[in-house]
Amino acid sequence: MTDLTIVKNDFCISTDKTKLDIDTIYTFLAKEAYWCLNIPKDRVLVSIENSLCFGVYTGSRQIGFARIISDFSTIAYLGDVFIVKDYRGMGLSKWLMETIMNHPDLQGLRRWILLTGDAHQLYRQFGWKEIADPSLWMELHNKNAYTK
Repeated sequence: MTDLTIVKNDFCISTDKTKLDIDTIYTFLAKEAYWCLNIPKDRVLVSIENSLCFGVYTGSRQIGFARIISDFSTIAYLGDVFIVKDYRGMGLSKWLMETIMNHPDLQGLRRWILLTGDAHQLYRQFGWKEIADPSLWMELHNKNAYTK
């Protein structure tokens, strides 16, 4: 796996998992991310362990995150994308997406997939579209997986 670290102005994007601030990621996902509210910390840890992760930083402070689940040959799922509130509107999500889409281990894939409830405009800038034929897709979704 190719580790990347890219610096731009006062910000950095890195795929080095040793830099990840697990508490920041967990807190955002469990308390702010509509797609996985109340996710247990152990689930976050396992998801990070089994994904290609991109951290966004200012200095040593983590301010953003995204992860890819992939076979690195045919398909990739993009998930858990966020920039913390105080740093939104600065172009960081676009830079994060550029970095992800240009990662050398994610080139030549047949399919990329993601789910979003509110960031369609961001992803469209990178060629993403609604599923052309939803009748081909199926899912098994437990929306209450993290509730007790």
